[in-house]
Amino acid sequence: MAEDLKKMYRTVMEDHFPDSMRILFGDQELVYRKRAWKFPDEKSGELIEKGLRYGENPGQEAALYELVGGNLTLGQCRFIDAKKGLVSAIREEDMLQEGKHPGKINLTDLDNGLNILKFLMGKPAAVILKHNNPCGAAYGNSPAEAYFRANRADRIAAFGGCLVINRPVDKETAALISENYLEVVAAPDYEEGALDLLKKRSNLRIIQVAGINRLAEYVNMRFVDFKSLVDGGLIVQQSPLNRIKQSGDLKLAETTHQGKTYRIAREPTPRELEDLLFGWFIEQGVTSNSVLYVKDGCTVGIGTGEQDRVGVAEIAVYKAYQKYADALCFDRHRLSYKELELAVEKGEKPLELKESIDRDTREAKGGLIGAAMVSDAFFPFRDGVDVGLRQGITAVVQPGGSMRDWEVIEACNEAGVTMVLTGQRAFKH
Repeated sequence: MAEDLKKMYRTVMEDHFPDSMRILFGDQELVYRKRAWKFPDEKSGELIEKGLRYGENPGQEAALYELVGGNLTLGQCRFIDAKKGLVSAIREEDMLQEGKHPGKINLTDLDNGLNILKFLMGKPAAVILKHNNPCGAAYGNSPAEAYFRANRADRIAAFGGCLVINRPVDKETAALISENYLEVVAAPDYEEGALDLLKKRSNLRIIQVAGINRLAEYVNMRFVDFKSLVDGGLIVQQSPLNRIKQSGDLKLAETTHQGKTYRIAREPTPRELEDLLFGWFIEQGVTSNSVLYVKDGCTVGIGTGEQDRVGVAEIAVYKAYQKYADALCFDRHRLSYKELELAVEKGEKPLELKESIDRDTREAKGGLIGAAMVSDAFFPFRDGVDVGLRQGITAVVQPGGSMRDWEVIEACNEAGVTMVLTGQRAFKH
């Protein structure tokens, strides 16, 4: 059984999807071309042409299509035109090292990385993704620092992930990347000597996406978003547009309840504003329901895809503690926290090592003291924001619009915490 599974993962699926696809919207037509790349066959070594390795799982045929013709205007919305491809326009020469032939998840992770980075182009930034969600994301003073911080935010989840970085990869950054196992590295360019370091991992997919340099142009562009239903039907929607571009777009929380006005007592500090913006930008690429915590331009804990808001706030806290403890453990002992835990259970390491890390993690509250809390939708009750307040957060960003906004504002004022509203939720399914 295990050998059969390994064989499935190694198998590049044939696909029977057509070479082109045309979609009519009334009298307007969009034209798509199926993408394929030439690469050496993993068994024979002969050069073959093939599109995606497989879909979300082995055994699922999949195809990638690039928009190559037509444009679409519906109402007041003009959707993205042809010839602006990023992931869908990757060529053989952009695959600086094919590694294992890419599958659907590799490219959707890369695409969501670009979706996040388009808001972060002002300075070096890196995001590492897994299963279409960010594991860690961070700004840095250099590409190397941005990658180091994003990786350290969640070293465990980053294993086998997709790194997308918005500046050329230099040798310093490549040396750090090559210490870890990733499936994909994507950047606008690679400086001299960087590729030699990265190519030491033969299965690593190294991709150049020159369009990263113009990602900021995509902030205000909409695309047509399709959702296929189990009955073969489709739901079609506009892609979302984030109305928050700068700190002035965030409004200090205020509401009226039973004739009384409630407003946040404290303005955000400049540092808090930076984190609130950064966190809201990362939120655009996180599966809902979600709550995340960020601090100093780096994610601390990311809670994704839960059914209730207080639950996901608690999960993000739990993850923050776990990731903080793991980072401490790796810094001190070059072991993951779970490796140390197992070594202690077996009597191979003294219990004091683990107790020291646990104590320091509790004292630091998992790095959450002074962090900003980010919610993709309003808090229906104050219990959600209370989760973050107990951990020492100092700022909150959320859409607002709950009948109990007044209750959430009171909770923040009681704790001396500032809160801003976006006036727009950020659901992603």
